[in-house]
Amino acid sequence: MQPQYKNKFGRVDLNVSAFGFGTAPVGNIFKEIDEKTSDDMFQAAWKAGIRFYDTAPMYGHGLSEYRTGYSLRWKNRDDFILSTKVGRLLHPAKKETINYAPWTNAGRFEVEFNYSYDATMRSVEDSLQRMGLESIDILFIHDIDRFTRGDEQPEVFKTAMDGSWKALSSLRDQGLVKAIGVGVNEWEVCHAALELRDFDCFLLAGRYTLLEQEALDDFLPLCEKRGAAVVVGGGFNSGILATGAIPGAKYNYSPAPEKIMVRVKEIENVCAEYNVPLPAAALQFVVAHPAIPTFMAGTRTVEQLEQNLNWFSYEIPNEFWKTLKSKNLISEEAPTP
Repeated sequence: MQPQYKNKFGRVDLNVSAFGFGTAPVGNIFKEIDEKTSDDMFQAAWKAGIRFYDTAPMYGHGLSEYRTGYSLRWKNRDDFILSTKVGRLLHPAKKETINYAPWTNAGRFEVEFNYSYDATMRSVEDSLQRMGLESIDILFIHDIDRFTRGDEQPEVFKTAMDGSWKALSSLRDQGLVKAIGVGVNEWEVCHAALELRDFDCFLLAGRYTLLEQEALDDFLPLCEKRGAAVVVGGGFNSGILATGAIPGAKYNYSPAPEKIMVRVKEIENVCAEYNVPLPAAALQFVVAHPAIPTFMAGTRTVEQLEQNLNWFSYEIPNEFWKTLKSKNLISEEAPTP
């Protein structure tokens, strides 16, 4: 079954597929993916009706953008939506001098955080060159959260809200990009950015899922009020909502704590009662919210991609969602499919 690809992207004149293609894996995160596997996934995604692709200079130190461009450059540019990110500049360097972690056999570039106006403009130009494409639809200011920047976060946020904001706002005003936003791991940072600046969208990783719905209290209502679209990444909370509560299950890129394991087991019990795969529920849940037109899923093989597509189209009865709410396993306020 082909995913929907006419979901309105907030207030912006863009339509996106509800299922997006995330490209961190083709940047060789944790382990290498060969060129053929990377391209095969892009072509399988296209054949399945996926028309929204997200990349970033960070992913594989430029490798992800290169592979994204390679696989999409012969497609009609008007037929797909493309997003990338700003906040990091890439500088050529010898491979043996580069700290690649967590990437493997990545691009021959060192990474520099830089959220100034000039660096943001250069980042956009560099991304276009790496991808070999003539335009980018959506630009996100990347990783201005405490998860990534630690104690530097307040100053980094301020710099980005001045320098990067000014650059992206200018590009939007000129019609060179259709939507601008922030891509981070914390809804609180998105909320603060939307209160401060006129952003169109956000890419929120792992903070609105079957396990976490705190964003329902303040952030998502503000997005609805302002017409800001939210792209959800990390819908499996980095693993446990795909694997279930098995030994070694990952939550936020680390071994899941006991309380998370217990909660997932409780959700799995409801899944078993209604014969619903846990990953199917996780994927379908996030896009039920009116402010969330799409989610990004990264895969390592064509088989994984096809499995995600099958989960996304799996028929889930309404009673399943009602039971999760009655057992306080998801918020009573959470929209469901």
